[in-house]
Amino acid sequence: MRRVVLIRPKRDGRIFGKAPGSPYTLMRLASLVPEEIPVEIWDENIRALPLDTLGEGDLVGITSMTLTIERAEAIARVAKRQGAGVVVGGVHATLMPEHVQRFAHSVFVGEGYFTWPQAIQDFAAEGTQGLKPLYRDEAWANLEGVARISDRVIQMVRENEHYWTPYLEITRGCPRNCSFCTAIRVSGRRMRLRPVDEVVDEIERRGIKRFFLTDDNFGLNFITDPDYCAELFQALMRLGLHSWTAQSEMSVANYPELLEMGRAAGLDKHFIGFESVNPDNRRELGGKSRGKVEQTREAIRKIHATGTSVVGLFVMGFDEDTPATFQAMWDFIRTSELDGVSVTVLTPYPGTPFRALCEQEGRLLDVPWRHYDTAHVTYVPRHFTVDELRDWYDWLCRRIYSPWQIARRGFRSLSRHPISQAGKKLFSSFSTDYGYRRTYGWRHVT
Repeated sequence: MRRVVLIRPKRDGRIFGKAPGSPYTLMRLASLVPEEIPVEIWDENIRALPLDTLGEGDLVGITSMTLTIERAEAIARVAKRQGAGVVVGGVHATLMPEHVQRFAHSVFVGEGYFTWPQAIQDFAAEGTQGLKPLYRDEAWANLEGVARISDRVIQMVRENEHYWTPYLEITRGCPRNCSFCTAIRVSGRRMRLRPVDEVVDEIERRGIKRFFLTDDNFGLNFITDPDYCAELFQALMRLGLHSWTAQSEMSVANYPELLEMGRAAGLDKHFIGFESVNPDNRRELGGKSRGKVEQTREAIRKIHATGTSVVGLFVMGFDEDTPATFQAMWDFIRTSELDGVSVTVLTPYPGTPFRALCEQEGRLLDVPWRHYDTAHVTYVPRHFTVDELRDWYDWLCRRIYSPWQIARRGFRSLSRHPISQAGKKLFSSFSTDYGYRRTYGWRHVT
């Protein structure tokens, strides 16, 4: 066995010299490679891939979302043709293993904490002949001591040099069951927690002062594990973090003490999945939200009262939505005092109940996988034509992501911090909306 090469296919590329977010999944997988085996991480967002160097004795691991799976397939086919062993994991492989099996020696379903080391052993012993067609790990393992990032990987990636935003995971899982979300199918419905001392150790060894939590629903821990959250915040207060953000739900508004502790620990922005302002969509939201505008406004006010910023996440195109829903959304956003906004198109991701419904009713569009980016329309809506939904989405995004609206929300977010911290908070105050504007912009590129 010559080496292990872990690859992330390109999506955004560099923005002002750096890629948006670090290759966190690959960093953890690379840390599971035995020290005696050379390992490399190739992120196509920061450099062209030297695919011509791949060959026999190389074990190539590719992680991919649905929207990058076409590029992952192209890379896999080149590597296989040149004699390398090719394994593919990630969200798309977990949700559609039969698709990935067409172009990889092995498909990884689930988390891979235990199956990835086994695949390395299998390849080291017998090459591609030793690889199993399918490695499945859906046990939703306890996170203690699992895939801790090694110093070798930290030095290799140099994420502070190459990436704007380091990623971090603290908890995993989500018991909600939104009809359009892949979270429970990829991470399970049971909330799992990393030991606090391991989180602190990782942050210190990586030398990061800002990060974005990849946790699907960190805020739910305010309800399920408030003592853990308090312990975590107490530990992080001692690190002098500049800022970090988490994906949450509206229920965090009912825990002002934890919100204040989180803010003292650097957690100054919650990305909250309000999802819809249309109460008729409550069936699709898995108990997370009910689309009641006044309830949403009150939650935003409560969170702001603790000095914490709120980014609202909304999805358009549910079966109960009409053109009036888009007008109501715009009226809400421009008067809601949100500090950032994500508005996306409902997308029938593999493995979700919404996709099953679209398949049953013959409503899936024949479009490339790269259009599964939440900015393209990939299904036939119920109360619109496809073109009408595209046009209404464009109408809404042109207003939300106008330079004036982005500046307005950015300065609002910045104003929540003391002037002495303005330099530390400037990037995060404006980068969120800029990033979502770029996500919307993909609709007009591909």
